[in-house]
Amino acid sequence: MAGREYDGHRAAHAVRGYELKRRVAHLTGHVRPIADGTLYPAIKRLERAGWLERRTEPGSRAAPRHTLTLTEQGREELRRRLREADDVDISDENRWFTVLAFLRHLAAPAEQAEVLRRRLAFLEEPSSFFYEGERPLGAEAFEDPFRRGLLRIACATSETELSWLGETLKELEAPR
Repeated sequence: MAGREYDGHRAAHAVRGYELKRRVAHLTGHVRPIADGTLYPAIKRLERAGWLERRTEPGSRAAPRHTLTLTEQGREELRRRLREADDVDISDENRWFTVLAFLRHLAAPAEQAEVLRRRLAFLEEPSSFFYEGERPLGAEAFEDPFRRGLLRIACATSETELSWLGETLKELEAPR
């Protein structure tokens, strides 16, 4: 894969459609694979918006291969979307992991920290998978071992993320 320096980090310069699908699968895991019916229309929308260029090359067999590259407009749109990650991007775990996977493309530590502070504020709000009226229920409220497990795992994950967020925010906000 061809590469080049971008904002001080190694970033992909160009990628083929099947390679993009593989990379997205690595980001989202096996839980939520991306379908061709989702990926290829999205690629076409990005091209129409001027955010993605497609270069056609002869294939190793009969079919041509398409190489995709973000345009400068596309890179700026990516940075804008990262800076302005909305409530759904911050609260939905799959979308949050996608934001997190690309957050290094914001060059300014203050911009990165602002996104992390929004996630921190979301995680610090009392919440649960289960409620009694408006009150979130903890694992101890359930005899069902599966619900208890669900809540204990979610709690451990949140505690780990809160710890990481605190450490990373200190690092980003430290004088340089």
